[in-house]
Amino acid sequence: MSLFTLLLLALALGTDAFSLCLGVGLAGVSGAQIAMISISILAFHILMPLAGWQIGEAAGRFLGQAAGVVGALVLFYLGARMIWQSLPGGGAAAPKIVLVKDWGLLLLALSVSMDALAVGFTLGTRGTNLLLTVFTFGIVAGLMTLSGLLLGRWLGRWLGERAQLVGGVILIGIGVKLFL
Repeated sequence: MSLFTLLLLALALGTDAFSLCLGVGLAGVSGAQIAMISISILAFHILMPLAGWQIGEAAGRFLGQAAGVVGALVLFYLGARMIWQSLPGGGAAAPKIVLVKDWGLLLLALSVSMDALAVGFTLGTRGTNLLLTVFTFGIVAGLMTLSGLLLGRWLGRWLGERAQLVGGVILIGIGVKLFL
């Protein structure tokens, strides 16, 4: 696989992370949250193809469907909560959704890394340099995550009060995509 092809594949794998983090960034995230989410998604985009390489296609299909459904449900919940909080009298004073604690961060990173797991199944058959490939996936996904969070945070400041509504709609849309 050429370096150009590898970068294109890494970009394709990172698009879910970028779009999801754009929505999360709209809700408002701190610098520490940006770092934690970016590092987690980077790590999962390295670990998931390695796991895929090891566990095989049959297990991946089962895990992919289960994780996709759980990830979609979490995104539906978070998106609906963000939309509700953005409405008048909807609890705007309630604390913002924090995705960088325990299970929330794990599910976030897992949900956007499932396609990397599936790609891991085919890496061995393509004669690729496994370490170069997975580190490229991780670095590109980490940078796309960082970009999505920063752009979302900037847009959130620009959009003001509507940012949380827009972010909620984005998260629900990504949840629908994961569910289908």
